[in-house]
Parts: sequence; structure tokens; C-alpha cells
Amino acid sequence: MLAGGIVALGNFDGFHLGHQAVVGAAVARARGEGRPAIVATFDPHPVRLFRPDTPPFRLTTLAQRARLFAEAGADAMVVFRFDEALAALSAEAFVTERLMERLRVGGVVTGEDFTFGARKSGNVAILRALGAVHGFSTQAIGPVTLDGEPVSSSRIRAHLRLGEARAAARLLTRPFAIQGLVQHGDKVGRTIGYPTANVDMGKYLRPAYGIYAVRGRLADGRVLDGAANLGIRPSFDPPKELLEPHFFDFAGDLYGERIEVELVDYLRPEAKFDSLDALVAQMDADCARAGAILRA
Repeated sequence: MLAGGIVALGNFDGFHLGHQAVVGAAVARARGEGRPAIVATFDPHPVRLFRPDTPPFRLTTLAQRARLFAEAGADAMVVFRFDEALAALSAEAFVTERLMERLRVGGVVTGEDFTFGARKSGNVAILRALGAVHGFSTQAIGPVTLDGEPVSSSRIRAHLRLGEARAAARLLTRPFAIQGLVQHGDKVGRTIGYPTANVDMGKYLRPAYGIYAVRGRLADGRVLDGAANLGIRPSFDPPKELLEPHFFDFAGDLYGERIEVELVDYLRPEAKFDSLDALVAQMDADCARAGAILRA
């Protein structure tokens, strides 16, 4: 069913403007030639194999990428498991075994800087030459720039680490979003009028700790405005790293549900308060400010 497809090939973590250009070109070609449009991505990220002690840096999960690719018009997502066996393949073996034998590609679209094969031995020129041998076309998309600089996942990560949520969203074309299961916490929030839906950060990049204006997307499609603490809650003991959104005007039970929380804007850093009254007063102010931002 997918044989002969046009394949967008890359990691695509974050699926930012540059990634969207590659996938968009693949989808356009596929539609024009009456072929399936496929996005081939890698998981885990190659960095995890070569530098396993690297702190968490992911911008999207596979589930998020699958949804984003489908929304961009792709017919299917193929995941190449990046392990030692894949890393050891020569550039020619990768094309023969993964692209031809497994996918029987009709064409490949990738970024100009894409590399593949053992020790990054393959590049776009080699891919094009191998394509000529195996009978598939190759198209390379140049870098997309914004504000005079190339759009990249590393640039997005730098913005998020500085709390620049809006700047990251411009490159992503949407707010950075963390998806996870709502877990039981110590339930302190509900005793002070601010119940939260606690979400573990998992393998996501850690943005700047602090308070954010957020939007929550529930499994049933509902969208909720709120404010969230992302960090270790310095006013409570023991410290525990969590994303804790409080959704305005919501009183339901979300335990065990998978939700997605978009970080729309950064309000302030985390702070420790001398009293519960002082904490609640600041939370009142944070929620009022977050509500105004989200309404705007």
C-alpha cells in the first residue's frame, strides 16, 4: 500500500518550520504523482545512542509527531529504530535495506544538511547518486530562515531554556507542548483552592522553571485555559520536578488521563514564599495575569 511512496526523511523532532518545509514538499510531490506521502523518522534520537548521559532534550514524542505529520498531509509515519545495528550501516546499506527493501521508495525529500550511514558517511549528494542507481528521485530542501537566522531545533531549545516561550512558538508555529498522564500528587493545591493536574516531564527538554500561562488539551477534545508551575515547587517539601497546570473553571477528575499542556507564555521564575497566605496571593495574581494573556 505504501510502496512507491514519496518519503520525507529526517529526525523532525519538534516539527518546526524547517521540518514542515521538507514534509510539505514531500506531500506536494506525492499528491502530484499520485503516490503515498510517508514521513520516516528516527527513535530514539541518535544523541541517545552516542551520548546517553545527555540531559533530556526532546521537543516532541512519537505520538505528537504522528499527529503533526498527519495534520500536514502525510499518509503514514515510519519509525526507524536508531540502535547500534542501524548506526553501523553504511550509507549504501541504509539505502538498500531500509529505503528500498523495506519501503520501496519512489522518491526521497530531505533537508540539505541531512546525513546518514555509519559515521555520517552519507549526505545528499551520495543519496542522489544512490537514488539514480536504485531508481528513486531525490529532492533536498534548503534551510528555512526567520529573523535572518536558520530555524533549528537547537535554536528552539535555547529559547525554551531561557523561558522565551513565544519566541520558540514562532519557530514551531505553535506553543511547545508537553504530553503525559495525569498522576496523583500530594493534593496540597486543592486545599488552597488551586487543584492541579500533575504531569511528569519524562524525556522532554526542561524549559526554564517558573510559572506559565498554559492551555490544556484533553483526550475528549476540550481545551482549557490555565496557569502552571513547571519546576520543583520550592515552597513545598520534598522538592519534586513536575508540570502542574491549574485549569480555570474546571472541577473534573483527570487522574490517569493523557493530556497535552501548551506553554503559551512565561510569567515569572519559581519563588519560595514565607507563608501560605503569601503563596496564595501570588497565585491569585499569576492566574489573573495568565487569564488576561490567554484571552488576548
